[in-house]
Amino acid sequence: MQHSLRSDLLPTKTSPRSHLLPQPKNANISRRILINPFKIPTLPDLTSPVPSPVKLKPTYPNLNLLQKLAATMLDKIESSIVIPMEQNRPLPKPTDPAVQLSGNFAPVNECPVQNGLEVVGQIPSCLKGVYIRNGANPMFPPLAGHHLFDGDGMIHAVSIGFDNQVSYSCRYTKTNRLVQETALGRSVFPKPIGELHGHSGLARLALFTARAGIGLVDGTRGMGVANAGVVFFNGRLLAMSEDDLPYQVKIDGQGDLETIGRFRFDDQIDSSVIAHPKVDATTGDLHTLSYNVLKKPHLRYLKFNTCGKKTRDVEITLPEPTMIHDFAITENFVVIPDQQMVFKLSEMIRGGSPVIYVKEKMARFGVLSKQDLTGSDINWVDVPDCFCFHLWNAWEERTEEGDPVIVVIGSCMSPPDTIFSESGEPTRVELSEIRLNMRTKESNRKVIVTGVNLEAGHINRSYVGRKSQFVYIAIADPWPKCSGIAKVDIQNGTVSEFNYGPSRFGGEPCFVPEGEGEEDKGYVMGFVRDEEKDESEFVVVDATDMKQVAAVRLPERVPYGFHGTFVSENQLKEQVF
Repeated sequence: MQHSLRSDLLPTKTSPRSHLLPQPKNANISRRILINPFKIPTLPDLTSPVPSPVKLKPTYPNLNLLQKLAATMLDKIESSIVIPMEQNRPLPKPTDPAVQLSGNFAPVNECPVQNGLEVVGQIPSCLKGVYIRNGANPMFPPLAGHHLFDGDGMIHAVSIGFDNQVSYSCRYTKTNRLVQETALGRSVFPKPIGELHGHSGLARLALFTARAGIGLVDGTRGMGVANAGVVFFNGRLLAMSEDDLPYQVKIDGQGDLETIGRFRFDDQIDSSVIAHPKVDATTGDLHTLSYNVLKKPHLRYLKFNTCGKKTRDVEITLPEPTMIHDFAITENFVVIPDQQMVFKLSEMIRGGSPVIYVKEKMARFGVLSKQDLTGSDINWVDVPDCFCFHLWNAWEERTEEGDPVIVVIGSCMSPPDTIFSESGEPTRVELSEIRLNMRTKESNRKVIVTGVNLEAGHINRSYVGRKSQFVYIAIADPWPKCSGIAKVDIQNGTVSEFNYGPSRFGGEPCFVPEGEGEEDKGYVMGFVRDEEKDESEFVVVDATDMKQVAAVRLPERVPYGFHGTFVSENQLKEQVF
């Protein structure tokens, strides 16, 4: 079914201050007419002056008379009560759209496949396939606060063929949330971080509940944005964020992207999963977590074999719902962080955010055997002064005395709530080695590289769960931008860098191995934005010596985003629909 989205349904230029999406210097934002199933209007004028109050003008063609009257009444409540409440609340930088959607964080329109792109250098012949990168790209200007994690999921794809033949496309992941909002021509689903704050957040929830009650929206079909992680498993490319089930996305023969729909692993699960599942390099099994903010025991561990059959569904009891964005696996264990960022919905009644930093909470890691069917034998080890948003790998060792040890490699962030609030303290993200002694239940954390923020990276995925030597990780300076890639030898702490150059910034590097040789034999790839020239590129770097071998000039601006993966030529042929 094709949806047509009218520009008069969007907030006009006379919308409130929080509608503004500041435009970067000399920005060249593509304004394209979209292909089925969406027709998206051009982005709003990003340089207009501070506007007057918003006038919402949605249409409700599929509602009966009573439903239309109720919907109109709710719109008036929103514009006259809820939005003024939100405008009276000062916005910190992490939820201020004037900050979060500025420069190259601003959204772009979809781009159909563009072929015959200019390549400088030579793309290695072993790189046949599609580089995929997920990110947040809000379709509609925010009505209130907006966090980077709130944006609608958009996947950018670079398809690499023979003899330097490269194409590019980007498409929204058509989540149920996005489909419903597109039909209405505006944002109606609450933004979990940007909007759900204090009394105005409670008003947003009440407004959404009322709209669902009259049949205007349906949250039971999914409320997630699928904007964070991507993984290729059992013939399917899955886009994920921990607020929903994954969404399956098809990569067609031309390099274009099509959303197949919400994926329940053949109706084996009905709950959300986190954005960073792990595929065991030895067995091919997929491991993931699912957490529930409202219901105990709050956490479940799930495992699926190579045929997609669920073989583990283990409840893990937590004292409170904890934000768990990532975890790790070893040959025999699953390593689960329980850290200081927790969900506490009652804080909204007190005027605060439901995502809070509990300073007095001791961070800990749970070590669960992959063979544990009940979760009763999980072992918890306290790890002081540790908050890892991402974990890069883990493996098993023994001390000289024979004690079993779990080694975890992660990026420890300080302050822990850096991403969610303004503390005034400088951000530090330290690549660290955490050792968990499973006999003594003691831990030790050692910083591998000092003096530089290292966050968002990859290892050779053939080494997931096994002892590895290298991590390829973004140099997150000046925070939150990424000025280059660091190849870190985690055994001795030596660093080799590839710097993008002045006014050039990228994101997470994606490592693609070349065959089954040495661990660092392969290539690192990702998007780079030249903010002075207003140009975007796709760069390929030799992972051995960290020197660029090729760059592709992209036809459109590619915003900074989140996580990516590489789908090989053989995997493309194995896709299941």
